Amino acid sequence: MLLNLFSVELWERFSFYGMQGILAYYMYYSVTKGGLGIAEGTALGIVGAYGGGVYLSTILGAWVADRLLGSEKVLFYSAILIMAGHLSLALLPGAAGLATGLILIGVGSGGLKANATSLVGTLYSSGDGRRDAGFSIFYMGINIGGLVGPLVTGWLQVTWGFHLGFAAAAVGMALGLLQYGLTRKNLPESAHQVPNPLPAKDYRKVGALAGAAVVLIIAAVALGLITAENLKWVIVAVVVLAAVAYFAVILANKTVTGPERSRVYSFIPLFIASAVFWSLFQQQFTVVALYADKRLDRTVLGWEMPASWVGSINPVFIIVFAGVFAALWTKWGNRQPGTPVKFAVSLMVMGAAYLAFIPFAGMAAVPMLAIVFILLLFTVAELLLSPVGLSLATKLAPAAFQTQMVALFFLSVSLGTAMSGVLAQWYDPSNESPYFLVIGLVAIGFGALLLLAAKPIKRLMAGVL
Repeated sequence: MLLNLFSVELWERFSFYGMQGILAYYMYYSVTKGGLGIAEGTALGIVGAYGGGVYLSTILGAWVADRLLGSEKVLFYSAILIMAGHLSLALLPGAAGLATGLILIGVGSGGLKANATSLVGTLYSSGDGRRDAGFSIFYMGINIGGLVGPLVTGWLQVTWGFHLGFAAAAVGMALGLLQYGLTRKNLPESAHQVPNPLPAKDYRKVGALAGAAVVLIIAAVALGLITAENLKWVIVAVVVLAAVAYFAVILANKTVTGPERSRVYSFIPLFIASAVFWSLFQQQFTVVALYADKRLDRTVLGWEMPASWVGSINPVFIIVFAGVFAALWTKWGNRQPGTPVKFAVSLMVMGAAYLAFIPFAGMAAVPMLAIVFILLLFTVAELLLSPVGLSLATKLAPAAFQTQMVALFFLSVSLGTAMSGVLAQWYDPSNESPYFLVIGLVAIGFGALLLLAAKPIKRLMAGVL
């Protein structure tokens, strides 16, 4: 069953990263080049805000799974929304197609991500030593899709235009949906269950709140309170408030036991560390995307490689090294470093990656090998945190909040991704060194602090590795 979920996630990531690989260019390229002509800073901010919105919507997907439909049904319906979103980008012109497509993909991807991860968690008991290895293998499927997606959509964009690139993403999601539809009945019984059903008497109240939220958002856009320029800050503020509220709700729930509550407290500093990591890592789609387009020498034997293909370098390394890390954790077993230590080292490696940009500042055209090395460091940092964090969320989760704890992890990704759009506004290609120096040193500093706090956090984890 792991192979099935691996394959479904592969196709979903093919479509997601294939679309995201050309998204920034679609927005800031001129109309004569097939783009929308949006200012670069605004376009990168929208990319960050959109990415943050995707992970923010995991809360909605997780809540619907835990209270209404169960993980399996939410995953299926979310895949349909994603496919519709890619078709909107492919078929609808201009800003209307952009807005419709990003909203549908954002909501659908949020629902799919939290529930696909939760379904992997149902395949293993909490004490199973294969758990981290299983999540690493699942994570490799994500990155096979992440490798192929930008290659296909990038080539189609350069050769035939942006809309055909978006259409390829829709085809990829359709293939994933078809496969899942044929095999969904084989999932464990727990995948079909609703862990904490919403009482029927509360349906009307929840529906009214959901309707009010939609009306409020529409009114804020109509009144100019939410604009393309400030969207990234709006997402950051919403995510921070949602995270605080979510932790408070879980900790206050009467069904949560003492050890479960202690584990939730242990998750708070790891949540912050994860947000810091993703604010740097997700700049692959903001600052690094602009860097690839403007600063990188992409000429190979007289042929210029599409800028979006740089987005496939990290997945290549993931495919190569995910199995190595999985084997390493399996071999070490209970002797492997604890999660706080893995997170701390991840932040330090991520900081080193940003410092590695500095020697190339001021070059007229940065050689490809430079970005290859830097993205190798991105990969090492990612493998120390991302699959481990997914696994950790399922292990620390109270019984009544299984999927929603996964959503909390994705909420840290949401905050970091939105911040990647915020940070991008301070990147200046003509004066790069201060930007990379400050970000690199701050990340290393956060890693050092987390390393010092590793033992107290480990005690709060109450027996979880």
